[in-house]
Amino acid sequence: MFIYQENSTLQTEKTISLIELIENGGTGGMLIISILFVLLVVVIYIYFERLFAIIAASKVDKGFMPQIRTHILSGKIDLAKTLSQSQNNPVARLLEKGVSRIGRPLEDINSALENAGKIEIYKLEKNVSVLATIAGVAPMIGFLGTVIGMILSIFEISTAGGNIDMQLLSNGLYTAMTTTVAGLIVGIIGYIAYNHLVVKTNKIVYQMEATSLEFFDLLNEPT
Repeated sequence: MFIYQENSTLQTEKTISLIELIENGGTGGMLIISILFVLLVVVIYIYFERLFAIIAASKVDKGFMPQIRTHILSGKIDLAKTLSQSQNNPVARLLEKGVSRIGRPLEDINSALENAGKIEIYKLEKNVSVLATIAGVAPMIGFLGTVIGMILSIFEISTAGGNIDMQLLSNGLYTAMTTTVAGLIVGIIGYIAYNHLVVKTNKIVYQMEATSLEFFDLLNEPT
């Protein structure tokens, strides 16, 4: 009787964690990753801080404008102004500026509304430009890490002669790859956060523009 025995070669799969990947990138790689991590924290903080502020600013009582209309048509300007001051949102503050100037020429009222609108938009867009800056800078910082890693790898090759230390060479490649990926991730997150806040802000801007037009139509109605 012949017994055939099949020898199987066991292959062990090598895995590496994210922390080990960063550590293998060397000092330069960890420095770049640390900078990108700080930028990521800044992006997340600004995004949620602005998002909550914009959501709060977009909440306008549906009965607010009809009440303003009723007070103005009834000649109760003080009640209209008091009602505007009781609301804490850009639309109410915009109307408060317009109501307080009723009786002046329409050009003066229009200028007051435009200036008030610019101030409100500036408040809504506070620090949003930082997200756009980070979205553009983060990939460049990651690419800087890539260049540093490639320089380290080339330096190891040039100084090794015929005996290349693969461990040292891989450290440079780790630096190159991890910083590139990290920079792209931070840049993408910053870009998405920036555009989302811009869309949210534009909705409030359109809301203020519509309210201004409605207010001017109200002033032009025959009494």
